[in-house]
Amino acid sequence: MQYDLLKTPIGQLLIAVDVDGLHHIRFDQADRDAVVEPHWQRGGDLLDPVLAQLRAYFDGKLQHFNLPLAASGTPFRKSVWRALTQIAYGETISYGELARRIGNPAASRAVGAANGANPLPIVVPCHRVIGANDKLVGFGGGLPVKQWLLEHERKQRPLWA
Repeated sequence: MQYDLLKTPIGQLLIAVDVDGLHHIRFDQADRDAVVEPHWQRGGDLLDPVLAQLRAYFDGKLQHFNLPLAASGTPFRKSVWRALTQIAYGETISYGELARRIGNPAASRAVGAANGANPLPIVVPCHRVIGANDKLVGFGGGLPVKQWLLEHERKQRPLWA
């Protein structure tokens, strides 16, 4: 596994990738740094496309990621994560709507748990899911980061979208 640290407007991100694809994007938190696993190696050319696309996203020049994803999870979680990638840039939906989109409208809480377990935030845009009352709820990077990401996307989104 290759990893690197990327400085962004929302703080430092730890990125981990191997030949299968992107495995982790981890936030530094105020009370703890993102964890680097002991067997990981810093740097490597597998990171280049991931770092380039994340930089372009934060520069407002990229709205759709095109990366191989290799997140580990249950089939249910993977179905939720796939559905997250279908939420349009700059838009938000509720947990209930996400549950409906995966064909399980009674699973809002389970969808919320899967959303919270997403190991690839930003690329798999879990920040685009909000509470039914249009309030920001739950985000691994913290609610101020979620708010920043949503505002960033709304500013960059073309008027005709």
